[in-house]
Amino acid sequence: MSVLTRVSKAVVAALVVLASSGIIAAADKHKVRDYDDTAGYSPDRAQNRLVREVRHELVMLPYYGVFDNLAYRVDGSTVTLFGQVTRPTLKSDAGNVIRRIEGVTNVVNNIEVLPLSPNDDQIRRAVYRSIYGYPALSTRYGFQALPSIHIIVANGHVTLEGVVANEGDRNITNIQANGVPGVFSVTNNLRVEK
Repeated sequence: MSVLTRVSKAVVAALVVLASSGIIAAADKHKVRDYDDTAGYSPDRAQNRLVREVRHELVMLPYYGVFDNLAYRVDGSTVTLFGQVTRPTLKSDAGNVIRRIEGVTNVVNNIEVLPLSPNDDQIRRAVYRSIYGYPALSTRYGFQALPSIHIIVANGHVTLEGVVANEGDRNITNIQANGVPGVFSVTNNLRVEK
């Protein structure tokens, strides 16, 4: 088999993986015209590039995991970070990587560092096992590099963040989290894919 054939098969395989994960579909939804007939360069294109780069940098943080939740808002050249993290270094790392993006002039870091608590750590592990140990959820969400269901625990109160495929998965996740001993309350902020 020639090198060109192997490379072609690898490219096709990569496109299949990207298409199945929704990355290509998501990129198509945000297509913007490069030029407007009257104004020339479109500022929407620069804004969309900035949004994509911010998301990429946050997802690529080395210690960002299932027990953290990061969100952001881009207003012109200002990026505001939100969410909750279990490690203080993740908050500072997020702010630092966003500051280095070309076009970002200001970063407002509103990320909350969750309190250290052995009880919360125990609840995190138990809720994780309950959700990702459930067969219907583990096969769909558990085998990703960064699972789409994030488990946030603060003082015994659980918040579920992220995206699920359907309302049934959202409800099953809520039931599984509520069944864990020691959990005071569960707030289900999971969004259903459109």
